[in-house]
Amino acid sequence: MMSSLEAFCGFKSLASVFKSCPLKLKLVMFPEMGSIEEKVDLDSDEEIPFSGARTTNKMQPMNFEPSHILLNRRFSASWVIRKVHRISILRSIHIVLFKARINFLLPFGPLAIMLHYLTNKHGLVFFFSLVGIIPLAERLGYATEQLACVTGPTVGGLLNATFGNATEMIISMYALKNGMIRVVQQSLLGSILSNMLLVLGCAFFCGGLVHHHKVQIFNKATAIVNSGLLLMAVMGILFPAVLHFTHSEVHKGKSEIALSRVSSCIMLVAYASYIFFQLKIQNNLYSSLDEVRENNDEAEEEDVPEITHWEAVGWLAALTLWISILSGYLVDAIQGASDSMNIPVAFISVVLLPIVGNAAEHASAIMFAMKDKLDITIGVAVGSSTQISMFVIPFCVIVGWIMGKPMDLNFQLFETATLFITVLVVAFMLQEGQSNYFKGLMLILCYLIVAASFFVHIDPSNDDD
Repeated sequence: MMSSLEAFCGFKSLASVFKSCPLKLKLVMFPEMGSIEEKVDLDSDEEIPFSGARTTNKMQPMNFEPSHILLNRRFSASWVIRKVHRISILRSIHIVLFKARINFLLPFGPLAIMLHYLTNKHGLVFFFSLVGIIPLAERLGYATEQLACVTGPTVGGLLNATFGNATEMIISMYALKNGMIRVVQQSLLGSILSNMLLVLGCAFFCGGLVHHHKVQIFNKATAIVNSGLLLMAVMGILFPAVLHFTHSEVHKGKSEIALSRVSSCIMLVAYASYIFFQLKIQNNLYSSLDEVRENNDEAEEEDVPEITHWEAVGWLAALTLWISILSGYLVDAIQGASDSMNIPVAFISVVLLPIVGNAAEHASAIMFAMKDKLDITIGVAVGSSTQISMFVIPFCVIVGWIMGKPMDLNFQLFETATLFITVLVVAFMLQEGQSNYFKGLMLILCYLIVAASFFVHIDPSNDDD
């Protein structure tokens, strides 16, 4: 009898302790019990018979098994990780797709694809594809900047320039695959002109208006080395054109292609040397312009990424894929849009396509100029032009060689002269290491002259289109 009484008292004291435990702890401790109240009514005052056997049966569920507790803890931890991961993905989607105001243009991309299959209006397909690529190019630049916060300033600067020109490269690859050699040449030329005149001009103009009370300065050394690379690119593009128009080829129709391929290999070696120089000589004046952020008082704000590096890589892949899809429809509609809108293909290739491809650079350059960070602005505008002229154009020549396409560096006399004059004008603008809104206005007006020239220009070589 005493043993039954002791068992009853022990059970009541254990029940009072168990009653004070939180419900979640009860469920973790006894998952097989379901609802505790259904098994044992701890609040009832009913008498329990003084039977040792009955008491033992009642107390069997009270056996503690650490394996159950650890298993439930693991399940709880994995549930929390999945929940946090899901919240992180939703937050990343909100930041990339919904936070930027320019993303209201995203539906134009699917509309362009629908119009391509439902109608024969190439003008609308071209326009909608053009508008749909603009926010994608801007978001591609944003994802690259987020990744650059993790990789460091030098590698980040190279990634920024590379993915900033990804749109132009994708469009060029599609056009090259379709045998539209002149579209490739003119679109890449237009991208260089747009970066050096329109993007840099707008940045100087806006920065000069915001900081009208002082003269904005930038590093002359970095500007001069980029100008030197641009002049080397002009040399590589100029000689095949001169060889063609002076009719001094050893083998007509073959010498200029051979010279273009040799010059392209040399230009790629020069650009690779420039990249090696940037990566290895960290303390050199010519290293990545993004190092200015580390020495700036406001750098801590800018270097904090809003998304993780893996999310940035995922967005880079997704945005590049979507740009590739839209670029295919854009290239297919160029000739039809030219006929329907009565606009020369040269104007579309030199003016309209580069404006879309340079959307990311345009926004970044203006933003940094308004923050009085002209070194970064020069790196975005002039550095992007350097990469296109020294890497993208020679790369397209090599790829065309592999594809069996007669892609060369003979951009024709009109385009080559335009590029040469543009590089000289920009080099003179940068030689002082200072900028103001008047310099920006002059660069913008020079771009308008170039755009008007290509609007009335008839391409003499239409055999490759």
